[in-house]
Amino acid sequence: MLTKLEIEETRDTPHINFDPENNHFTISGNSLPEDSTRFFTPVFEWVEKYAQNPNKLTQINCELEYFNSSSAKMLYELFFQFQELSKKGFDVKILWHYESGDVLIEEKGLEFQAVLDIPFEMIETK
Repeated sequence: MLTKLEIEETRDTPHINFDPENNHFTISGNSLPEDSTRFFTPVFEWVEKYAQNPNKLTQINCELEYFNSSSAKMLYELFFQFQELSKKGFDVKILWHYESGDVLIEEKGLEFQAVLDIPFEMIETK
């Protein structure tokens, strides 16, 4: 089984914990790296390897507080990678967490939901 991917959170980058053994996939915190492509490339590469032998069910918890436009583009690419798993018959679901009253994060989640062809659940937290 693929080893987990864990990238510690910084002031400008999110915490990423993709742990297939425990079926735990989370992106949380803030994402405004100076170079989004450089930050997300190892994540894309990990997901490519994961796609070769994925879990039957993959649920990605997105608990982002803020992200810039270049990170939004990277998230689209990441979600499209997971969408490919769904097209191959695996169960994939994105759980988009947003704080009550955080209209920007809620709206961005709704935008992702509209363009993706996989289950996408909006979860309001207090």
